[in-house]
Amino acid sequence: MTRKANIIWNHIGGSMGRRQFLGTAGAAGLAAALPGGMARAQAGSTLRIRSYSDLKSLDPAFSQGLPAEAVQAPMYSKLVQFKPGSTWETQLDAAAMIEQVDPTHIKFALRDDQGFSRGFGAMTAEDVKFSFERIVDPALESPNKPDMGSLARVDVTGEREGVIVLNEPYAPIWTVALPHIAGNILSKAAVEASGGRIDLVSAAESGPYMFDSYVANQKTTLVRNPGWKGAAPAYDRIEFLPIGDENSAEIAFEAGELDFTGVPVSSIERLRGATPRGGILAEFPSLYYVWLGMNLDNPKLGNLKLRQAIQYAVDATMITQAAYFGVAEPATGLIAPGLIGHRPAGLIPAGGDLEKARALLAESGETNVTLTLDINNTTTFATAAQVIQATLAQIGITVEIRSNEASAFWSLGDEAAGDSWKTLELVLNRFSMLPDPSYATAWFTCAQVGSWNWERFCSPEFDELHRAASIETDPAKRDEMYRRAQDLMEETGAYRFITHEASAVLYRDTVTPALRPDGFTLLRYFGTV
Repeated sequence: MTRKANIIWNHIGGSMGRRQFLGTAGAAGLAAALPGGMARAQAGSTLRIRSYSDLKSLDPAFSQGLPAEAVQAPMYSKLVQFKPGSTWETQLDAAAMIEQVDPTHIKFALRDDQGFSRGFGAMTAEDVKFSFERIVDPALESPNKPDMGSLARVDVTGEREGVIVLNEPYAPIWTVALPHIAGNILSKAAVEASGGRIDLVSAAESGPYMFDSYVANQKTTLVRNPGWKGAAPAYDRIEFLPIGDENSAEIAFEAGELDFTGVPVSSIERLRGATPRGGILAEFPSLYYVWLGMNLDNPKLGNLKLRQAIQYAVDATMITQAAYFGVAEPATGLIAPGLIGHRPAGLIPAGGDLEKARALLAESGETNVTLTLDINNTTTFATAAQVIQATLAQIGITVEIRSNEASAFWSLGDEAAGDSWKTLELVLNRFSMLPDPSYATAWFTCAQVGSWNWERFCSPEFDELHRAASIETDPAKRDEMYRRAQDLMEETGAYRFITHEASAVLYRDTVTPALRPDGFTLLRYFGTV
């Protein structure tokens, strides 16, 4: 069974309009049928999920990407959640009502049965205020602050009622801020009792699952929340196994050690014809973006002509054929097809131009250039890096590939993690996306230098485009702004856009998955057959 991969998203990213949701959350779930404690994956007891990165934090303000959201989303409630299916609709969760009354005000009322575990009582509007405002608090220095856009504050108008107040209109409020990781609602009392920040031990949960345990580089385990008042979750336990390489994850699935995993693009064509016994393949449009980045603050890459030579030497078409087996297409920028801001073509041809690359290198005056290329240790990235290494060699640039385990890789450009950013030269990187272009551009602003912005690119014009586009309600104007923003990135020579990849997952035929349109898990809504 294969899901159609050509879902049309041309409605995404435009003016969201007036939204009003009344009623109670329609969470899907089935009762568990089998006891836990089994050595291998069995439906109804333990759901084993592959995560491509180990857990870093249980705090929505200090969490990294989709692996963190996968763990936190079953633990924490949001005002609204993405609804499983082929469109990016949302549905009520902790909110009994939510309404955008004007471009800068959103009224909400909480369900009267929504509470926190570990003795922290009912969820109140004060908890919503605390959770949202702490992320934008400059003193906290949350890397997820861009998700909240122009949030000014949350006004509490009653024990369970409040108003989200924006400084200016923020188009992605419904696709980024509320239904993703920044929208997870914490207990104010629990966080304050934990010293103001959560690390790898939960303070309190409000979702259908509770944090149980974490073993570094081995397993993160959630268990049923006995205080949950919504529809009963289908599993007693969810276990997240950090497996960086998708090929290894596919082997683990075939061995019965996983119930759900992403699969490598190299396997998609084969799996279309013959999935493992008891396995189902599903394919989705991908919102990931992969690019080759260059550290602008490294003296070895200070020459614009050298960077441009590298851009033109790298053949994105060859990479997609060699590393992605022709399943993925070359990218034209950060923003995937179907989203506002997607460029029909980039400034650099997909296949590159070796003659132009050689000419640019000669103009640079650089000779005997030797550079390091850091990658995450996966088969796909290793293959892509080898193609980059080979094509750069053709213009006289020597590249040393440095392979990093996932935990080490994701600290390379982070100043808070040490000094590795100072020696970073070339890096092959991959970020996840949400269905609004602001979620791509947010991580390349000046404020993100030393955090997510590893190229250390800083452009006032780019920052203003990112800000202005996020408050613009005219889709055509937003489209123009985001295209220009990507032009600015490419013009620096620090970015060579590669691909948006392809997304496919394998799951047991005993599992009823609940997934976003890009194939990402909505685990609280998973069921059993």
